[in-house]
Amino acid sequence: MHHYRNLQSLELVRRQMAVIAGSGGGTARVVKAVTTTIPIVFRAGSDPVIDGLVASLNRPGGNATGVTNIGGELGAKRLGLLRELIPGAERFAVLVNPITTFAQSIIRDTEAAAIGRQIEVLTATTSREIDTAFASLVQMRADALLVSPGVLFENRRVQLATLAAYSRVISPR
Repeated sequence: MHHYRNLQSLELVRRQMAVIAGSGGGTARVVKAVTTTIPIVFRAGSDPVIDGLVASLNRPGGNATGVTNIGGELGAKRLGLLRELIPGAERFAVLVNPITTFAQSIIRDTEAAAIGRQIEVLTATTSREIDTAFASLVQMRADALLVSPGVLFENRRVQLATLAAYSRVISPR
């Protein structure tokens, strides 16, 4: 598959396209490897800085720019908002996909913002592991749950909402 994407990218460059749009960070990385002049626009589910697509989020530089749904640096803010919504909450859980490039920054940021609150980190990389994580939430009697951003959880949002409503994990006890 990777070889096929390289060939497609080379063909787009050969045709001197005005702009190349990629639906994921992987596609953008492949295209970026074969051109530094044609503008690349991407939608990435990971951190484009860590992935080497751009120099920084504020000033991407180079020929690539795009949209990302990362939010690791917002962990403290998200936890603060959740505390405001559920003032009596003491036990929080954060659900992360450990294979994302920003998982560790989400965990660090959220744990640093906990200040006297219990934080349990749960991980999931599949639909079945999401079910297992919610079973753990119920067992630990979590008051609230933060779900990290990412494609896995976006694609499983109905499952997450259903499990949250069923387990009453988001409601104050």
